Amino acid sequence: MEQLNIQDNDEIEVDVSEIVHVLLNKIWVIILVGIIVGLVAIVGTYLFVTPQYESTTKMYVLSKQDSNTLTSQDMQTSLSLTKDYAELIKSRTVTEGVITQLNLNLTHEQLLGKMTVDSATDTRILSISVRDKDPYEACEIANAIRDVAANHIKNVMDIDAVNVVESANIPEQKVSPSATKNGVIGGILGVIAAVATVLIAYISNDTIKTQEDVERYLGLSTLGTIPISEDERKKKKRKKQKKQKRSKGRK
Repeated sequence: MEQLNIQDNDEIEVDVSEIVHVLLNKIWVIILVGIIVGLVAIVGTYLFVTPQYESTTKMYVLSKQDSNTLTSQDMQTSLSLTKDYAELIKSRTVTEGVITQLNLNLTHEQLLGKMTVDSATDTRILSISVRDKDPYEACEIANAIRDVAANHIKNVMDIDAVNVVESANIPEQKVSPSATKNGVIGGILGVIAAVATVLIAYISNDTIKTQEDVERYLGLSTLGTIPISEDERKKKKRKKQKKQKRSKGRK
């Protein structure tokens, strides 16, 4: 049993080395495919993907029990309610109010897909970000969401005010897509596809080429090998070329 395991291990090592050898022989083809696919991804990004711009506004919500006094309990209460405020900003009341106010051709779900509400850790500041293909519209929608959400939060949570920390900006640079990122991803996928193709072609090719293949697959011992001379190789090559020309001529 031990001897059999050793033989199996040797066979696995030989197979791995052959696979590595096959991949090294095709390395330039694999790299070329990766470069081509990467370039196609970059060109496709510029031609077919619509750029997106992001505008962000920030608001500060503070719950006060006494209009004249701010206690540590008020600060802690406001911090624990930050997630509640974020949910209120994404409510249907706010989104539909913004859609009506700006006369947007969007649904509640579509507007939610454009916006992101986030809060920094241990703060009461909420950030509202909106992505759109038009930088001016992204800015306008973000500010509208902030204003409508401020009124909604005051009505629901019964607080005095929601303060504007930062108004939305008109973005100058697009945030997506990234042609470089898509090119790298495309190149990696191209290399993986090329490697897979080479391996599949190698594994599916069951023709016997060497003396070792005869012993491995047929279980026979070879008495000797007859080398093919250079003249015979050239003759075979010429015959093959003639056959190809004849087949083309018949077509």
